[in-house]
Amino acid sequence: MLRTVFRAAQPIALKTAFQPLVAKNAYIGATQVVTPARFYSAASVDKKEITTRVIDVIKAFDKTAAASEVTPQTYFHKDLGLDSLDTVELLVAIEEEFDIEIPDKIADELKSVGETVDYIASNPEAN
Repeated sequence: MLRTVFRAAQPIALKTAFQPLVAKNAYIGATQVVTPARFYSAASVDKKEITTRVIDVIKAFDKTAAASEVTPQTYFHKDLGLDSLDTVELLVAIEEEFDIEIPDKIADELKSVGETVDYIASNPEAN
């Protein structure tokens, strides 16, 4: 009787004893173990490209008053005629453009295009 118990337990013991260690967030494919990874670019986005992309987002934003001439010295409220809600919507569009999240405290302090560009340039996660 013990012999049949050991024979039945042997495949289970072998199966659990020799399973590979797998990362917590990994999943097992058909033939390999795949672990999710995040890759960072070797070089960050330069300030000139950031400025161009921010200005393009502002020009595409339909609530701006003076979208024809936007420079880094342009203020959201004074020059573009945006109220606080419109400024928040514009910053959300900029967040989506650069795939980042601007914290509320910092978003309240961003008043011009140049300040926004400086913040994005200092953010290592900006794409």
